[in-house]
Amino acid sequence: MVGKPFLSTRKNTVPERFATYLVLLLITFSSVGALGEDWPHWRGPMRNGVTMESSRWDEKGWPPKVLWRANVGIGGTSPLVVKDRLYVMGWRDGRDHVQCLDVGTGQSHWSVAYDCRQYGRFATGDEGLYSGVTSTPEYDAETGLLYTLSTDGHLHAWDTRREGKRAWGFNLYDQFDVTQRPKPTRIGHRDYGYTASPLVNGDRLIVEVGSSTGTLMAFDKRSGKADWSSRSTEPAGHTAGPVPIVVEGKPCVAVLHLNGLLVARTDAGHEGETVAEYPWPTDYANNIASPAIRENFVLITSGYNQNKMARIRITLRGAEKVWEHGHLSQICTPVVDGGKIYWSWERMYSVDEETGVLSWKGDSLGEAGSCVITSDNRLIAWTGRGTLTLVETAKRSPGAYQRLFQMQVLAQTDAWPHVVLADRRLFCKDRAGNLVCLSLDHAP
Repeated sequence: MVGKPFLSTRKNTVPERFATYLVLLLITFSSVGALGEDWPHWRGPMRNGVTMESSRWDEKGWPPKVLWRANVGIGGTSPLVVKDRLYVMGWRDGRDHVQCLDVGTGQSHWSVAYDCRQYGRFATGDEGLYSGVTSTPEYDAETGLLYTLSTDGHLHAWDTRREGKRAWGFNLYDQFDVTQRPKPTRIGHRDYGYTASPLVNGDRLIVEVGSSTGTLMAFDKRSGKADWSSRSTEPAGHTAGPVPIVVEGKPCVAVLHLNGLLVARTDAGHEGETVAEYPWPTDYANNIASPAIRENFVLITSGYNQNKMARIRITLRGAEKVWEHGHLSQICTPVVDGGKIYWSWERMYSVDEETGVLSWKGDSLGEAGSCVITSDNRLIAWTGRGTLTLVETAKRSPGAYQRLFQMQVLAQTDAWPHVVLADRRLFCKDRAGNLVCLSLDHAP
């Protein structure tokens, strides 16, 4: 069965044996030259928390040196880095601000703003923790467009080559009659507005809309014209959005919507078709950690009534549970690398990817957190209320947690935004909008 309205009529002329290659080229590496320098997407160059950048521990780059500080407005959204530009969002004084800063100095190159609510129009619960922009922008190297999504549903494309001139935009709530999220279980009712980062997929921008038109929708990335929608019409979740995955050579995306996992096809002639579903409803709709992908496996985890982590094998015939353990992450999306799974939730954890068995766990780091695996097999964690920690991965320290360095960078509020590592610089941000640029390119 095909997807719902706006089904594309494009023909598939790509030989089957090249499908996986094209997916990696067009989806995973959609930012030319991103490896090792740029950070153009949510969770980095390959959207998986793994980078070709070195931690520079062996080059005496720690402790990092503070280059500049700025406040960019409240929100849990993460910054992006493309060449010598940093793109970031924040809310203040009744408006969302999209900003382009100089990577080296923090000085503003340009800024655009639009009227927006501090909370989504149907927001309910946890207002003290979630406010302002949550969705991380998405950058497209081919067009130079920067895509942003506000908590109140404003989807915009900004032309970075023309100082942020708006290319197109509309509001998802208004355009697709999106309603308030229902309670997925009997306990607690939460709606944090839109949280998911858009995803550039070839010539399309895939967005988790969560309407009766489709859970996922694809828009022409240049014009914003609706192209296709998913067969599934589940409400949107509270994670960071769709993630590319290849299933038996077919390009797909995985997303954790309000009630569970959805994997849908994106290849021509099959756009929006459901490949697999896996139920995962949580109390308070708090399925915060995003799906982590490696090959055709999806890792999902959460707290509350789903106090566990599961590894799911995806085939064109559906979803199959490989293992399930009581390890969990409520917020930090796990990073899968070298046969191990890493995350920070109250403590740092490493478990075996194939079995789910614990390798080691570390000391207390707080609830909020994100992780990056570097090319020299170190783990950089940004956690709690602004703590930066450097840890040996299990490849370097298989039997025990080994912390190399730790420093307090900020102390005001939660480190919801994902840490960024690009061109020997770390960018650390908290939900109050405090942003710090740290250099790893120096000797102490």
